[in-house]
Amino acid sequence: MSAVAIKLITAVEFARIPEPFDGSMLELVRGEVIELSRPKPRHGHICSKIDRRLGTFVELHNLGWVLSNDTGVIVERDPDTVRGPDLCFYSLERMPFLPETYSEFAPELAVEVLSPDDRMTEVREKVREYLAAGVKLIWVVNPDTKSVVVYSGSLKGIEYGPADTVDGGEVIPGFSLRVSEFFS
Repeated sequence: MSAVAIKLITAVEFARIPEPFDGSMLELVRGEVIELSRPKPRHGHICSKIDRRLGTFVELHNLGWVLSNDTGVIVERDPDTVRGPDLCFYSLERMPFLPETYSEFAPELAVEVLSPDDRMTEVREKVREYLAAGVKLIWVVNPDTKSVVVYSGSLKGIEYGPADTVDGGEVIPGFSLRVSEFFS
């Protein structure tokens, strides 16, 4: 038996792939296209709540851009990896305008909202990739435990429960949100 070599593709080639007709989503992981399932309503609702609160704050203070809908971000090169955080924030300093292609710059904040079918090993891999790419702050939101794990510069996250408050730290100064508001 011989092994079949998989042809790896680049982020540029990945950007040319049309959206799947079945509504599934795609990411590029070390040159290979992987299929993700479409998020469920609870996931979308939580993303929407975070987006409204974070986006309003960012707009009012003219700090930059909050992007949603799993916007593609290049987190590795050779072979390329394009991930789609549920939400992310770019300061105007890092991204003074919105590009038409996947960003070559890592966002300052990446938010991942867990879905029932997410595997923790895969979530930790995304966190590792985000940190290695230069993401300064990562929120992993867990709807089942109503908690948020915050990563800032290392793989050692700090878990915050419903009564706690998370903030934007140096990434989004002045922003804070009680964890229970992510889920109410």
